[in-house]
Amino acid sequence: MTAIIDYGVGNLFSLKSSFAAIGAEAVVTGDPEVIAASERIILPGVGAFEDAARKLRDAGLDRVILEETEKGKPLLGICLGMQMLFEKSYEYGEHEGLGLIGGAVKPMLGVIPAELKIPHIGWNGLIFPKNREKSALYKYIDEGDCVYFVHSYYGADCDESVTARAEYGALLTASVERGNVFGTQFHPEKSGSVGLRILKAFTEIK
Repeated sequence: MTAIIDYGVGNLFSLKSSFAAIGAEAVVTGDPEVIAASERIILPGVGAFEDAARKLRDAGLDRVILEETEKGKPLLGICLGMQMLFEKSYEYGEHEGLGLIGGAVKPMLGVIPAELKIPHIGWNGLIFPKNREKSALYKYIDEGDCVYFVHSYYGADCDESVTARAEYGALLTASVERGNVFGTQFHPEKSGSVGLRILKAFTEIK
């Protein structure tokens, strides 16, 4: 069973529907006991980093996530959920993340060409690094398959953890991985059949 963490932020209905579409059991929950009893965890998120991080801490769910991942349980952070895996974010100030992925979340402004719109919204093909093995998340998809992004900030200073990038005037981090911790900047639950295959692969990670 996959626990989709409910802390007041995220596309919970879309995610649960996606798991139903692939025939996998998932529950939306903010209950630490249910999360502890799950086989894997998804940390969703949309909106501002500071607000989401505060809600996660106030609910005590940051500690639950750290404890469960320390045991080796697979964790997938999606969009803002991925960004919260990093050590810190520079979104409207400097804010502490969960520290599960080395690096920081930084603004795209000044990194991509000025004529490109921020936030980056739309479909982009995944580009896999040449210097590492293909991620288990991408077991059922190919390089170049397109996924859906909505973001103004990106994961930086994290080359050792990057499992895919996307080109938007610059090569931006699309996904990261460190041991049993995974993150996608894009939304698998909004990425059609490609996204469903990524979620299916996540349910098979032990």
